[in-house]
Amino acid sequence: MANIIITNNKYVYDKFKDKIEIIFKEDATYLEILEFVRDKVHEGHKLMTHPLSGSIKPNETPYKTIMISKEKGSLDYDGTKIIEESIATAKKFISNKPTPNWVERVLDDFRVIDLSLIENVIEKLGHL
Repeated sequence: MANIIITNNKYVYDKFKDKIEIIFKEDATYLEILEFVRDKVHEGHKLMTHPLSGSIKPNETPYKTIMISKEKGSLDYDGTKIIEESIATAKKFISNKPTPNWVERVLDDFRVIDLSLIENVIEKLGHL
């Protein structure tokens, strides 16, 4: 099954842009990526990765990469519940403590971590 990557991480985009369909939303926030994915799930795409994967809290990193199915089907009720709960969780974390204005070195670390998470999924799914 073909999949689509949705990301705001330029490292993910640069690495996979010629290999996998990718929607790069460079200026999107973490929450905006989740909301974009929610809209795609409502259109019939299925979540292929959990929106809150990894151990970094939504208010710590500005980067998020999520994989969804390329094909649309009937509404994925489990996926809808997962993405809606993920958005609520992210909003809670961000309202309690907004994401800091990190220096570039820290942002680079977050990009690398996000890239590593999706690389593992891509490898397990055999996409490359």
